[in-house]
Amino acid sequence: MSVLVASDLDRTLIYSNAALALTMPDAEAPRLLCVEVHERKPLSYMTETAAGLLARLTEDTVFVPTTTRTRKQYQRISLPGAPPRYAICANGGHLLVDGVSDRDWRDSVTARLADECAPLAEIRAHLSAASDPTWLRKERVAEDLFAYLVVERALLPEGWVKDLSGWAEERGWSVSLQGRKIYAVPKPLTKSAAVREVARRTGVRLTLAAGDSLLDADLLMCADRAWRPAHGELAEAGWTAPHVEALREAGVAAGEEILRRFGQAGAP
Repeated sequence: MSVLVASDLDRTLIYSNAALALTMPDAEAPRLLCVEVHERKPLSYMTETAAGLLARLTEDTVFVPTTTRTRKQYQRISLPGAPPRYAICANGGHLLVDGVSDRDWRDSVTARLADECAPLAEIRAHLSAASDPTWLRKERVAEDLFAYLVVERALLPEGWVKDLSGWAEERGWSVSLQGRKIYAVPKPLTKSAAVREVARRTGVRLTLAAGDSLLDADLLMCADRAWRPAHGELAEAGWTAPHVEALREAGVAAGEEILRRFGQAGAP
């Protein structure tokens, strides 16, 4: 196969109930397929049409799920089609090969973070000190690589994320607000680096990508062609690039359209 498709998952290919954006009349809503169950409850969906498109895509390309989720969170997802040989978790911190984290890749990531960034403990301490219990709901660490907060977004003080971003920038970290989550991620921890490694190993000639958040910007930039939906941080910021197409669709309809574009661009 000569085409690699690297796609973000949440709010790009799969959608929680709150992110579906079903704006049409009920009778015209698409049929949905549940692709993730958490604590015995359905959590994430895609349209049935999107599921069919993805199943065909996995037959014709090197399809690489590319997510900020931890390995455990990723493994809750059951995507249509052939199981992917490669998957990228923890924003590039883990490169899974047949479901197993590649040791050489993880070692190289660990070494680079130690050389270029402030330690995770320092970031966590600042997050704890700067947060307020009135709007903070949870503080979590993902794979001992980065941290994130779950917040009541309506109560979040104006300018708090911007101030945090400035502080983190000086320490080699970046900040991203996605829904109710605020991520603090080391700058060298990128999806694009892991995608380039998969491209090197597979020898593909064309890389396609999609994503919706600021953490996906580097992923889109490393691709030959890329797409972003009409929702998310990138859309809100008006972010674009010559080879990145901003779609008109938002919500689960965008996920379907992204897969349609992948199929068209990757067709022999």
